[in-house]
Amino acid sequence: MINEVTKTLLNEARDIFSKSPAQAISAEANSKFRALLEAQLKKMNLVTREEFDTQKAILERTRAKLEMLENKLAQIEKQEG
Repeated sequence: MINEVTKTLLNEARDIFSKSPAQAISAEANSKFRALLEAQLKKMNLVTREEFDTQKAILERTRAKLEMLENKLAQIEKQEG
């Protein structure tokens, strides 16, 4: 995932630089920029959309189950009280 994000950002940066005097960016600078970008993205602990959607679905099911259990508990307390 980080590689995909890095490639996208590098392509966008390359497009911007190709339209400016900074067009002569060296391969070394590009390499250093890529390494810096990858390091920063790794620090961000990013997840894929698929991982996010999976966790969201789990959370929604858990929330629904919790609400159901809270309702059952309220009914039991009402019957006893």
